[in-house]
Amino acid sequence: MKRISLLMIVAFIFISTNLFSQREVSPNHYCIYFKDKVGTPYSINKPQQFLSQKAIDRRTKYGIKVNNQDLPVNPQYVKQIKELGFEILNTSKWLNCVIVYTKDKTLLEKVKNLPFVAEDLIKYPKKDNIQTVKNDDFQKIEVKKEKLDKVYKYGKGKNQIKMLNGDYLHKKGYKGKGMTIAVLDGGFYHVNTLPAFDSLWANNQILGWYDFVDCDTTVWDAATHGMMVLSIISSNIPGDFVGTAPKANYWLLRSENTASEYVIEEYNWVCAAEFADSVGVDIIHSSLGYAEFDDDQDYTYENMDGNTAISTIGSDIAASKGILLNTSAGNSGMGEWHYISAPGDADSCLTIGACWRGGKNAGFSSNGPSYDNRVKPDVTAKGVFTTVQSSDGGYGKSFGTSLSGPVIAGLAACLWQAFPEKSNMEIIEAIQKSADQYTEPDGKRGYGLPDFQKAYYYLQSH
Repeated sequence: MKRISLLMIVAFIFISTNLFSQREVSPNHYCIYFKDKVGTPYSINKPQQFLSQKAIDRRTKYGIKVNNQDLPVNPQYVKQIKELGFEILNTSKWLNCVIVYTKDKTLLEKVKNLPFVAEDLIKYPKKDNIQTVKNDDFQKIEVKKEKLDKVYKYGKGKNQIKMLNGDYLHKKGYKGKGMTIAVLDGGFYHVNTLPAFDSLWANNQILGWYDFVDCDTTVWDAATHGMMVLSIISSNIPGDFVGTAPKANYWLLRSENTASEYVIEEYNWVCAAEFADSVGVDIIHSSLGYAEFDDDQDYTYENMDGNTAISTIGSDIAASKGILLNTSAGNSGMGEWHYISAPGDADSCLTIGACWRGGKNAGFSSNGPSYDNRVKPDVTAKGVFTTVQSSDGGYGKSFGTSLSGPVIAGLAACLWQAFPEKSNMEIIEAIQKSADQYTEPDGKRGYGLPDFQKAYYYLQSH
């Protein structure tokens, strides 16, 4: 598992590397871009053909129009690519491309002759659906004492919730019910059997799962990383371990191959995010990040500009559909590459750094700002000795922004449950403005440690 990052909006997005008719995204794997979606059997006037009702409702609620970007890749284009001899793996409607596998290099010349295959730099359309955050109306948020019902006995998860005043939301009755979170990760080892997830299965809170790496539905035998991430959000064993959104619903999507690091994983990430959008999720959480690869396609700090990386582009598109994107900043703060990494540099993504129990920055937490000088990470949460479900059935302590990220993701779901009329960007804004160094952000803690009671009051008054 690698790295991660965050927020503002730009007019156009470009891929700055040379993406022509095909790009090798890992050994013998290629991305083939299409010129258009002409002749598609799908219509934006019939979104139920390719979007769930929940996804349509989200767009309607926030005034987001279904557009050409939402249309699936033209199936006739995919059919002709397959007939050439390529194995089809995944398609991306947002990027209008197909991911294929072949060892036959002669097919790469043949595919260039297809009239619908792109021959030039891909340019992505204006993102006009995202509300930018305005940071000029901050006022000190006053909190008041309230007599509230007692809440869960959090057990080993107590500190990572209470240090953010997350228990305030739980005491108010907001525990994520009705919210849907997609977790994009490298695998969900034994989530179908480990005790922290018993209540999810008993209450039908796991809505589904898919593996975009192996293109199948087996995710329980892969990495433990996604399992630990999920446990921080969803665990519900009072007295032992309770997570930040124990009543939310979940989609579990594997996009990461933990055995290697190639650009194909970013394409998998985008395909998984598209799927999450289509089934109607509210929040995508990803404890993944990309900067350095096993070939020569590394990003530079200059590429961390919110416009360049494939996963960053996908993150911003997902946000334009009304989804709240939450991602970890990365664990490279003490390395040669010490910056946040994609998609954490995304204009409209909430990027989470890691801190100690008292709020002090963790040295390993990747640094901002973004290359274009936006505040990154956005906020921070406990990423040192964070409680997680262990693969042996017990509980353990672990380190990383991969763990601080899901702490925030679950509490963001609870906050949004309390104010469902607010947009994804308004929820992000409230979280930022509640943080302890909002008026003096830096590149290590961003706006600092958020206070979800203050965020609640802020939304209540705006």
